[in-house]
Amino acid sequence: MRKENFKECIIPLYRQGGSELDFKDKSILILSNSYPKEDNSYYGGIFVKEQVEELRKHFKNVYVVSPQPWGTNKMLRDYEYDNVRVFFPRFLHAPIGYFRKKLGDNFFKSALRVIKKEGLEFDIIHAHFTWPSGYAGVKLGKKFRVPVVVTAHGYDVYDLPFRDKYYLEKIIWTLKTCDHVITVSRSNLDILTGKLGVPESRVSLISNGFDGRLFRPMDKEHTREELGLPLDKKIVLSVGNLVPVKGHEFLIQASKTVLNTRKDVLFVIVGGGPLRKKLESLTGELGVRGHFLFAGPRPHEEILLWMNAADLFVLPSLSESFGIVALEALAVGTPVVATINGGSEEIITSKEYGLLCPSADPECLAEKILIALTKEWDGEKIREYAEQFTWEKVVDRILRTYWGCCNV
Repeated sequence: MRKENFKECIIPLYRQGGSELDFKDKSILILSNSYPKEDNSYYGGIFVKEQVEELRKHFKNVYVVSPQPWGTNKMLRDYEYDNVRVFFPRFLHAPIGYFRKKLGDNFFKSALRVIKKEGLEFDIIHAHFTWPSGYAGVKLGKKFRVPVVVTAHGYDVYDLPFRDKYYLEKIIWTLKTCDHVITVSRSNLDILTGKLGVPESRVSLISNGFDGRLFRPMDKEHTREELGLPLDKKIVLSVGNLVPVKGHEFLIQASKTVLNTRKDVLFVIVGGGPLRKKLESLTGELGVRGHFLFAGPRPHEEILLWMNAADLFVLPSLSESFGIVALEALAVGTPVVATINGGSEEIITSKEYGLLCPSADPECLAEKILIALTKEWDGEKIREYAEQFTWEKVVDRILRTYWGCCNV
């Protein structure tokens, strides 16, 4: 559908002053670098799927395309349910040098094959991450003459564009050629409008959200019994992939100071990754191994139990585009200690919800954990604050952006 026709169709659907926008006779194409399996056992890009779960209520059809290089994520299979169809087209790709820079064009060609093969027709494209999905989405938008919205999430804003001239040129082209840009944090917005030259009028700051139907308060004693956790300990929980940027080593270093003050603390780390052995060894070197539980990767639905079982959630990341996992903790009423990492400071805006400290600072992190473990928190107030970030409310703002982008 031509952009001008899309505009003519959408404007009457906008309810002035209302809280709901519906595109019931329209279809949307979602492009994403990664996307979960049907059962979420592989949950890369889970935040995109959760957004789709809300978006699908407002569209006739939702088509999700997440191209993947041959040899990666071998268990991903196409699937569909209700009005959603998910495709994982494959393409040949060498992850080195020159070939890595062809990723955007490979994404475009792979997605185009699916569109033609399946006869997909759509009225708007929403691509997640500036590269390669955003770049491919803009090329598809030009080919099919439909508007394109690109969500710039994190590393694709503050890191990738500045690696070399090639990425900078491609990402700037993507940002300036798409119809509108969404980004999830103020720090990203500052880079987009400052260093990357995107006019602020073409960018909407809309945070990621959480599934309010899943993340809800539960009885702490019951969840601990179900997970096999002790009832007589203060539980400090961290959830995230075991990779350097998540900062778990600084949490382990901070734990030694915490445990010098009080011995009733159990640190639980949920997540898997290449640093697990190194982190476990570090607990041994510091003499805190008996106070740590490495629970490994857990299904997303199970995170609800761990959040409810905890007395405190800690996010020690060096960098975060937003930090949905902190929202999920707040949603069940669990307070948060987080680092100032580019995203968390936009969530923890009051000491009534949590505490902040500099990243890579184990001494300050230990101090904040000790304060948080003795503070009387108002769980209901924490939950009420988190409600503004439910996907229902976030998607309402995204729908308004879809309507508005046709006037850009």
